[in-house]
Amino acid sequence: MSRRGGSADLPLHGGRVPAWLGERMTKLGTILVEAIVLEYGRDELLRRLAHPFWFQCFGAVMGMDWHSSGITTSVLGSLKRGLAPRAHELGIHVCGGRGKHSRATPAELLTVGARTGLDGTALGHASRLVAKVDSAAVQDGFQLYLHGFIVTDEGRWVIVQQGMNGDHRQARRYHWLSEGLESFVDAPHAAIDGRDQGVIVNLADRRAEASRQGQLELLGSIGPDGIARELARFVAPAPPDAQALLPHLVLPDHHDVRPENIIGRRLHGALAAAAEQGPKDFADLLLVPGVGARTVRALAMVAEVVHGAPCRFSDPARFSLVHGGKDRHPYPVPIKVYDHTISVMKAAVRHARLGHSEELDAIRRLDAQARRLESSATGPSVEALIAEERHNSHSYGGRSVFGEEPPPSGVAIPAEGA
Repeated sequence: MSRRGGSADLPLHGGRVPAWLGERMTKLGTILVEAIVLEYGRDELLRRLAHPFWFQCFGAVMGMDWHSSGITTSVLGSLKRGLAPRAHELGIHVCGGRGKHSRATPAELLTVGARTGLDGTALGHASRLVAKVDSAAVQDGFQLYLHGFIVTDEGRWVIVQQGMNGDHRQARRYHWLSEGLESFVDAPHAAIDGRDQGVIVNLADRRAEASRQGQLELLGSIGPDGIARELARFVAPAPPDAQALLPHLVLPDHHDVRPENIIGRRLHGALAAAAEQGPKDFADLLLVPGVGARTVRALAMVAEVVHGAPCRFSDPARFSLVHGGKDRHPYPVPIKVYDHTISVMKAAVRHARLGHSEELDAIRRLDAQARRLESSATGPSVEALIAEERHNSHSYGGRSVFGEEPPPSGVAIPAEGA
């Protein structure tokens, strides 16, 4: 994976994650991380966390608002809570967070170093330097307010930071990956997420090396007062060279999920795989009271988060169709489905750790079958699927920040087993 992975537009959203969702996000996020580590290893987990598209889809499948900046805070918070008790076992340590928690990162890294034998001082230095680069060397109008540092027992790490532009009601997320990092000030980012909003000052660009060296020489030759005098001579600054644009994911301001936000063939492939592969691979599961086709459909898309290639995560809205969203978009969180997903994944990972990988293998086959069926599968429209989910929401234990979902009015349509 390239260290410069792309960009995304993240509208700022207020509000808090309710406890009933936060607890489930912690459980699901932790078990998905463990599944990825079991299947692909810790280094691959770091690469995925450094990929902005995957990171957004990971948050969407956990029930957060699919397009908002809040995914960054909630995902990092969930992983920090869930992985802390498992740090010794999994070899993954999550430090930092939002606001005051971000400033505690160096101290937390010292603690990690004391436990693991890593150089906590060097890790803390990297943390501070990365924060300085994104707040000072890259002057793009976004004020940093979040800093998350995930490090493995091998000393490899990923840093996810987020900045806010209150005037534009936008956030920008910055991803750093230690793998392949040769310089903190010469094109170091794994990715910078955020809409191109005109010319910016980016002294961390490789092409700015001459500028960085010139600034040091100028400071040494004429001092700060001399620099101020030289600046006063200019009426207007000359425009810098245009910045190279990273590929970027544009996430709209609207809350609702619309057909244009979803790649239909991928959605229909997952639905078809759940219908065809599910009864074969999950025969025993389907006999468990309360577990049915709806859970298998969720698992088909969760399987993509675990096994999918980076190119498959260009439409985060699709992953909001797994467990809905806390603000009722695209529909209320189906608590029963969510809990069954957690139970199935937890059992599959637990058995795999004991040497019995049949369930994890079945989940991998769901993902493979979905990709095979994409070219031929058909299915309901996005609008029809959302309407069906909202109609059945009460039977699935639907819940949002507005409360529990009431029964539908009019003629009842029996819901499939969750």
